[in-house]
Amino acid sequence: MRVLAAMSGGVDSSVAAARMVGAGHEVVGVHLALSRARGTLRQGSRGCCTIEDATDAQRVCARLGIPFYVWDFSERFREDVVGDFIAEYAAGRTPNPCLRCNERIKFAALLEKALALGFDAVCTGHYARVVTGPDGPELHRAAAWAKDQSYVLGVLTGEQLEHAIFPLGDTPSKRLVREEAARRGLETASKPDSYDICFIPDGDTAGWLGEHLGSARGDIVDREGRVLGHHEGAHRYTVGQRRGLHIGRPAPDGRPRYVLEVRPVTHQVVVGPREALAVRELAGRRHSWAGRPPAAVRTGLDVDVQVRAHGDPVPARVRVDDGEVIVRLRDPLVSVAPGQSAVLYLGDRVLGQCTIDRTTPADAPAVPSPRGSTHES
Repeated sequence: MRVLAAMSGGVDSSVAAARMVGAGHEVVGVHLALSRARGTLRQGSRGCCTIEDATDAQRVCARLGIPFYVWDFSERFREDVVGDFIAEYAAGRTPNPCLRCNERIKFAALLEKALALGFDAVCTGHYARVVTGPDGPELHRAAAWAKDQSYVLGVLTGEQLEHAIFPLGDTPSKRLVREEAARRGLETASKPDSYDICFIPDGDTAGWLGEHLGSARGDIVDREGRVLGHHEGAHRYTVGQRRGLHIGRPAPDGRPRYVLEVRPVTHQVVVGPREALAVRELAGRRHSWAGRPPAAVRTGLDVDVQVRAHGDPVPARVRVDDGEVIVRLRDPLVSVAPGQSAVLYLGDRVLGQCTIDRTTPADAPAVPSPRGSTHES
């Protein structure tokens, strides 16, 4: 099998490529150049896909004896990932750029090009598993839950899963991956993990957004609309945020306030008590399925839902109504923001995901549905 190995320059993708070579596949390594911004050397960057990362990937490929190429996807990355990130924050939403990158770059643009060049599959160093089910390939959690990355892969479709390989999915721990890299003589064996957002080298997301969105003075208000303070840009705030509100006077009960809502049109940031962050339902129209979903999602299916990459899955019931995925939580969930992705699980299997458009507060009154049954919105 001809396999294109996506080489980030880290230890995970290095070992993934090495395992494909060891399995006897014809492997070609590719590093994606995603940014043309300054400050993308490891010394000044905390993300991935830096100039130094490209050099590390090249050294690993040389050690493995496989061809190595750098593909410039920076323009598409700027439009599909960075542009989306800016637009979402401008709309008062909280996006996940890693999930968007997997959706639009690594398993769309990259896979499309790989298939056009005659490759059979793309392999990456993600911790997840592709399992052949009765209706085709399924995406499942990794064996090591502590390293599981199925959440950020929840946007993959069944067609993409047919050409995706995750060689590390059954590995019990990251320690074993590093030990294997050392035995193979790979220079990335002790390389630190990347973190933060790759296109914000210094990790200052608020400052970076300020440069791209500018300042727009607005009010910080409570749920009754009373003005408590002012801000220089609503994009600096996200649902659940507590620090940096700079409200002059304390709440009447002396308890801390949290961001409950960001209103970009009126430039208002709504704050309130922590219990007001609890939501009982979330919904979104932008959704996808990781393979064929069970027919029961049309009427109602018990699942687990995860709304953050490192969050815990919680029990819920999902249904699809008029093209909208609606997730009713068994117990209220705190600090869920529009723009986040809700990834649905049936046991270890990823069913699919939706980008959250709206949430229903846990203390909102029930509203009768047009059909006469009780529907809460």
